Amino acid sequence: MRQHCPYLDAPGPLGFAHRGGAAAGDENTTAAFARAVELGYRYIETDTHATADGVAVVFHDDTLRRLLGHPGRMIDLRWTDLRTLRVGGAAAVPRLEEVLEEHPATRFNIDTKTDPAVDPTLDVVRRTGAHDRVLLASFSSARLARIRRAMGPRVATSLGMTEVARLWAASVTGRPVQLPESVVAAQIPPRYGSIRLASPRFVRYAHRLGLQVHLWTIDDAAQIEHFLDLGVDGIMTDHIEVLRDVYLRRGIWH
Repeated sequence: MRQHCPYLDAPGPLGFAHRGGAAAGDENTTAAFARAVELGYRYIETDTHATADGVAVVFHDDTLRRLLGHPGRMIDLRWTDLRTLRVGGAAAVPRLEEVLEEHPATRFNIDTKTDPAVDPTLDVVRRTGAHDRVLLASFSSARLARIRRAMGPRVATSLGMTEVARLWAASVTGRPVQLPESVVAAQIPPRYGSIRLASPRFVRYAHRLGLQVHLWTIDDAAQIEHFLDLGVDGIMTDHIEVLRDVYLRRGIWH
């Protein structure tokens, strides 16, 4: 079994507001996070990038085009310039530090999107003392290895996709697999290419290792029901009202 993890010390299965609930039309904004918290979400999934001057900001894409209609890449803008961008009159991109401070009782699942985002993100976690209420994630197993070296076992992490592939293979063969001490969850899509990741066998194997299994991104009520029946420990959704209503019907909305 894995070590006790304060981040996961809550009744499950967990419900995660993916990017704060992106189906509402905005994502990773202070308004989106406030909406999710008001609805009752204790867990929010989000993303971090770094600005040119090393400020950790909450944003998903590498470029500003899709969300802000602005040319250029996040890494090329200084915070003093980025903070002037507005959507509907409101600041478009929050700093990670202000998000953590604004919601001190909320737990954040933070996907570090790029290598330059690692150090600024870790610096914010240290300065805000948020070690026990964040889980650090990444698609990149190499980036996660760097995070684990820097933070040790105190900060929870999930698995990168290379590590997920190894865990899936181990679930098929039944062979033991060694996991870093800080790993507390496998966070996966239902499928990866032709491979069905979210299978009963994979969930059972992860549970034998003491890992939780969290799925992203599930928005359909019937699919949410299906994966809860499968025994997953958490679901990330863009449609935060849909997931909440399913949990309420099941009596598991805490």
